[in-house]
Amino acid sequence: MITKRLEPEEFLERMRRKVEARDPIMIASAGSGLVAKLLEEQGVDIINTFSGARLRANGMGTMSMMWPILDSNAQTLNYTREDIMPALSGKAMVCACLNANDPLRDMRVVLENCKRMGANAVSNIGPSVSYVDEGSEIKKVLTSAGITLQNEIEMLKLARDMGMVSIGLAFTAEESEQLVTDARPHIFCYHAGTTKGGRTGYDSGVTIEDTAKATEAVYQRIREIAPDTILVGHGAAMEKPEDAQFMLNNTSGDGFWTGSSTERLPIERAVTAAAAEFRQLSFK
Repeated sequence: MITKRLEPEEFLERMRRKVEARDPIMIASAGSGLVAKLLEEQGVDIINTFSGARLRANGMGTMSMMWPILDSNAQTLNYTREDIMPALSGKAMVCACLNANDPLRDMRVVLENCKRMGANAVSNIGPSVSYVDEGSEIKKVLTSAGITLQNEIEMLKLARDMGMVSIGLAFTAEESEQLVTDARPHIFCYHAGTTKGGRTGYDSGVTIEDTAKATEAVYQRIREIAPDTILVGHGAAMEKPEDAQFMLNNTSGDGFWTGSSTERLPIERAVTAAAAEFRQLSFK
């Protein structure tokens, strides 16, 4: 097996051409090699690997990665190397979503390992402290313990310095502004909240109109800070293709990022329907 690799600068130039042509950029998460292969075949630009996607493949919710039940970086690196990279043909960039607050690892070494396996892009979502509600007691405790967004920013800056594609992500306007101002990622994703739908989704009651409005407000702030940053949206009510189309029609972004929408939810529906049909068979 010889893993195909995409060179960061060549890939970024391709993404800039798509932005200029108003051809939506699509980022999608994959928790298994099969999902990654299918996504690449359909023209997905960036395939994300992270512990939340791996846990979703096992039937758990994304937020289960927030609890201290696993080594998030080890799981991401292992399944990226063993399951994802061998499944791809080199058309999609692989982005490893890492835990920059890992107290047991030098992130420079982690990034070097990513590059060695052919994952030449990195994001701070594996998991990000931005998942935790601002102003909450647990956010204060985490911050006091040194688990901060600044650590994620430093990782993204280092990744860019090392010649990797950096993809930043945040959940609030304030943290979005801080991350883009300090890290200057090539791509920024505003995460509007956990995707609704299916067995482990979470419906906060936010509509797709609300999602688009909140996302566009952040886009406008980011455009003022870093006009050349590629902007994509993710989460909340963006569950189906028509929801993503609404986002494209009603925001000034350059594309979208899917997670559950193109892995967990389709698998739930397809396997349930196929198994139910087989279960109806009987002896004559």
